[in-house]
Amino acid sequence: MIRQKSAYPLQPPRERGTWRAFALAALMHVLLGFFLYHGIQWQNSTPAGAEAEIWTSVPDLSTPRVAPPPPAPVAPAPPVQDEEADIALQEKKRKQQEAAREAQLAEQQRQQQLQAQQEADAKRQQQLAAEQAAMAAALKKQQQQQQAQKLKQQQLAEQQKQDQLKKQQQEEQQKAQQQKEQQQKEQQAKADEQKKAEAEKAAKAKAAAQAEAAKKLDAERRQRLAALQGMAGGEGSTGNGLAKSGTGSGAGGNATSPGYAEKVQRRVRPNIVWAGDTQGLETVVSVRCAPTGTLLSATVTRSSGNSQWDDAALRAVQRSDPMPQDTNGKTPASFTITLRPAG
Repeated sequence: MIRQKSAYPLQPPRERGTWRAFALAALMHVLLGFFLYHGIQWQNSTPAGAEAEIWTSVPDLSTPRVAPPPPAPVAPAPPVQDEEADIALQEKKRKQQEAAREAQLAEQQRQQQLQAQQEADAKRQQQLAAEQAAMAAALKKQQQQQQAQKLKQQQLAEQQKQDQLKKQQQEEQQKAQQQKEQQQKEQQAKADEQKKAEAEKAAKAKAAAQAEAAKKLDAERRQRLAALQGMAGGEGSTGNGLAKSGTGSGAGGNATSPGYAEKVQRRVRPNIVWAGDTQGLETVVSVRCAPTGTLLSATVTRSSGNSQWDDAALRAVQRSDPMPQDTNGKTPASFTITLRPAG
């Protein structure tokens, strides 16, 4: 603690009994003066021849004092009445006691003021120490708040950095996923194209094989027909191999019953889909069937000159699979169908 200057300077402690010594010395001087005064009056009168000796103890003072000069020899004072001397002594003693009390009270007041000043100084020092402690605590709290704010800002910056990194990673993952999906789509498209090409190739091969088989069957049919015609005696002979025609379709074949052509007509006619011209169109389709009626092949042997009608006629025959069976429970192996659009 910083010691402030007191209103009272520091003084050495007073020794006990100092005021009493001063009071006794003053009393002795007063008595000495009193006796000197009366001693002078005694010289003016006839001395009574009385002698008096006064013995008193003077306290030993710590501070050396100059001894008063020895009194001049005087004549002994005339005797006074004891009552007046007692009154004077009592009055003087009372005044000395009052002076001593006033001095003691003044000393007590000074000590109280000094103590109050010291207490005020101590209180002021305590207040100053409390203020300094409060300022130090406030400064420490402010520093802690600044450090906490700085740490919070660092954490926020780190969190933003992590969020940005995470977002960048997500964008990269999305981009990689999109690239992967694009590659898969491209691969799927290539596979689909390859499958489509293979399917088209297979379809073409199948169509070519079917066409080749149809040609082969047609050639075989022609050979059988030629053989049958040769056995029948040539082209001039008659038989059931001639095709029959009707309003929309006709049928003919080997060894067929008279009503088989009508059966074929009723089977094929509902399957004809044609919305074009009907004038002068006639197409002959050669078919080859299994005994159960399953259509093995169908080819246009004589065109009408209109390819669209020829295709419609061929589709109608293909939609008519299986072909009807004859009265013997079997379908002829081969026969021709003459088709005309309904007009």
